[in-house]
Amino acid sequence: MKKGQEYIGIVDHIDFPNKGVVIVDGEAAIVKNTIPGQKVRFLINKVRKGKCEGRLLEVLERSKLETEAAACSHFGTCGGCTYQTVPYEEQLKIKEEQVKKMLDQVITTEYNFEGIKGSPESLGYRNKMEFSFGDEVKDGPLALGLHKRGSFYDIVTADQCKIVNEDYNHILAMVLEVCRKYELSFYHKLSHIGYLRHLLVRRAAKTGEILINLITTSQTDSIGVAEDEFLKEMVDGLLSLEMNGKVVGILHTVNDSLADVVQSDRTDILYGQDYFFEELLGLKFKISTFSFFQTNSLGAEVLYSTAREFVGETKDKLIFDLYSGTGTIAQLLAPVAKKVIGVEIIEEAVEAAKENAALNQLNNCEFIAGDVLKVIDSIEDRPDLIVLDPPRDGIHPKALGKIIDYGVDRIVYISCKPTSLARDLEMLQERGYKVERVVCVDMFPGTVHVETVCLLSKVK
Repeated sequence: MKKGQEYIGIVDHIDFPNKGVVIVDGEAAIVKNTIPGQKVRFLINKVRKGKCEGRLLEVLERSKLETEAAACSHFGTCGGCTYQTVPYEEQLKIKEEQVKKMLDQVITTEYNFEGIKGSPESLGYRNKMEFSFGDEVKDGPLALGLHKRGSFYDIVTADQCKIVNEDYNHILAMVLEVCRKYELSFYHKLSHIGYLRHLLVRRAAKTGEILINLITTSQTDSIGVAEDEFLKEMVDGLLSLEMNGKVVGILHTVNDSLADVVQSDRTDILYGQDYFFEELLGLKFKISTFSFFQTNSLGAEVLYSTAREFVGETKDKLIFDLYSGTGTIAQLLAPVAKKVIGVEIIEEAVEAAKENAALNQLNNCEFIAGDVLKVIDSIEDRPDLIVLDPPRDGIHPKALGKIIDYGVDRIVYISCKPTSLARDLEMLQERGYKVERVVCVDMFPGTVHVETVCLLSKVK
């Protein structure tokens, strides 16, 4: 295959996470965002070391797996969901097969692969969305939503999104309406000029509490009226909406960072409070606008129940919860452990963890802010077992080496990116650990992502 040329072929299989393998005249090309069995037209845009990568141009024939109509009107245009036309049970099979195939290549001993656990809800499950302002076509009308598939700049107004509660769509539509009324400009990533950046919405599945945060730059000269007037109209509009949940806070964050990230230089409360409450497995969690919390609350109950079962006997044991976020796992284990020490690099998450532990009347949790690589050198306690829940990139090799040096009998590794897990398992096995059990937990129906829980034991 040659770069710049178009080809037509059948998707043979998918490698995790969404790398469709298309065979044409005996040659293979990787084409993302495809489904096994589809007939696709694609353009080769990269050839390196004999490997070809292509960009999907058109699905000419649907896969036999695609037996359902897309639930969402934005499907195919928006880059969020890939598997919506595939029945949920088939989605689970695809993810299960991908993960097992990958892990079988790196796990050196026999282990118990326990399949995949589905999300309690396959639609309307997300409790957090970061919407972006932009335009769908260059110089088109203001849009607010999600990135168009394959595009860094173009935004699809996702006001009919089906992986969130319909409250999100009402909120998005109201904010967009007010912004269009005042003809506000969005922040352009190349020129760094413009006012509107993101809309962050969080909604608890159990309590129904909603937190809304408009993120802008400080470039108020692009507003035709006083900023306060625009913000007041937005707040009044949001509070007038009829919704299933209840708005408990509306915030305005100023972010002048050149990077395309949601962060705060200054955050003002326009209405209510800057946090909301969610409940998980009988515990209560106070969550702020930027706190990490699993984006699928009901799925998180499945994930953490599984992790708790994998941890096993905890009586009189000291547990390390590394990469602990807001301390969810630590607090679930604390009632049946001697003590749990959580380590997390994001200070705000650590403060939230301390507050939540107090809220749940747990006095045997300790949370430390800092990089795991550096912090564990300063902890005098030695763990009896370790729970790992690292970010998508996995664990720094030097940090993993220090973790292994503790020599605990059991390690439970919760992974949101199986490729990172596979890489880390190689080192864990080389250093004397054996994989005992693995199970996938689907936290992201309709998409290509999946969580994996792995139990390792020290070889005697």
